[in-house]
Amino acid sequence: MLRAALVSAALSLAALPAFADARITVLMDLLKVGEVTEILRAEGLEYVRELDADMLQGQGGAFFAFQTDQIYDTGRIAETVRQALEAGLSDADLDALIAWYSTATGARIVDLENAARSAISDPSVEEAARADFEARADADDPHVALVRQFVEDNDLLTRNVSGAMTSNYRFFTGLADGRFYEQSEEQILAEVYAQRDEIREDTESWLNGYLLMAYQPLSLAEFEAYVAFSASPAGQSLNAALFDGFETVYRDISYALGRAVALSARGSDI
Repeated sequence: MLRAALVSAALSLAALPAFADARITVLMDLLKVGEVTEILRAEGLEYVRELDADMLQGQGGAFFAFQTDQIYDTGRIAETVRQALEAGLSDADLDALIAWYSTATGARIVDLENAARSAISDPSVEEAARADFEARADADDPHVALVRQFVEDNDLLTRNVSGAMTSNYRFFTGLADGRFYEQSEEQILAEVYAQRDEIREDTESWLNGYLLMAYQPLSLAEFEAYVAFSASPAGQSLNAALFDGFETVYRDISYALGRAVALSARGSDI
């Protein structure tokens, strides 16, 4: 990264960001972040339909549809993830990550993760995935053992539960700020924390089912190599950066959804 060369300060500062940006772009392409954002948008718009039915009695209409279409803008999601990767990854991390995800195994893992995430949005597939893990949980199943190790090494359960609770808090705050109902911050926090055990249990079941479904096609050697890489400094940096990025995404989306529901409800009352 130009550290050894005594070039002019202007050249160093001009060249460094461009080089860093190029490597971030390469990594995002290898991780297929664009594909991930499309999956998240599809999930989000399905959730929007549920919100419309449950909270707006199906009367959200064009106004609610327009707002939520903007909320799940894939370009904005991808840019938030990019910023988190730029902030959280060192030069050494980038080199190691690009090398790993450029391999056939790395590329296959990304494809398996995205395919499983897309498939599990179908409630019947989700139910089957949860049931499959439960059926194999007490057996001496090496894939199940590796899923558990992967979850523990990357603190996936705690991080996902924390993210879900933060998203719920932001959604309720958006509702309150939009005067959908009157709730103080203390009341919102109490409501969110009252759901903590339920959220943790549901998240653990979903996470185990999803990961087992995603990684089942891998050989044990491939899965072991991936678990080991995820525990490496580069793997841990990537995990932390992705969580930072997507937690920001979901935090902002959740608040915006709460506001959109509130505004749409108030509009229909006028």
